[in-house]
Amino acid sequence: MEGDSGRMTVPIRVLVAKPGLDGHDRGAKVIARALRDAGMEVIYTGLRQTPEMIVNAALQEDVQVIGLSILSGAHNAIIPRVMDLLREKEMTDVKVVVGGIIPDEDARALEQQGVTRVFQPGASLDSIVACVREAAGRQ
Repeated sequence: MEGDSGRMTVPIRVLVAKPGLDGHDRGAKVIARALRDAGMEVIYTGLRQTPEMIVNAALQEDVQVIGLSILSGAHNAIIPRVMDLLREKEMTDVKVVVGGIIPDEDARALEQQGVTRVFQPGASLDSIVACVREAAGRQ
């Protein structure tokens, strides 16, 4: 992929995961496609991922951003564990973006714990792509 100056640039690498027991992945697949269409490399882990599986995959795949889709209501248990594991593995440069049915109060608490942004139903694909670019340090 060529940058504005004509030199080759490395694409943003994003891991998209569905943690917990939530079996609905259509939204995650739509997001993954939008990120790919925007020129990013996307690794989709599939359903029922544990926080450990997600962080290990992020480490192995050398991603800049992790996108988590949670519709099950388990966000207050799962996301803090992911953030703790990232700190334990000294991966604090990896940004975490979350999407799902998450109350405003919980979204604010997750952002205070280090989540870059929480997207709720109805968020535009363009705003998600822009957020991932910004999180990866590429406007």
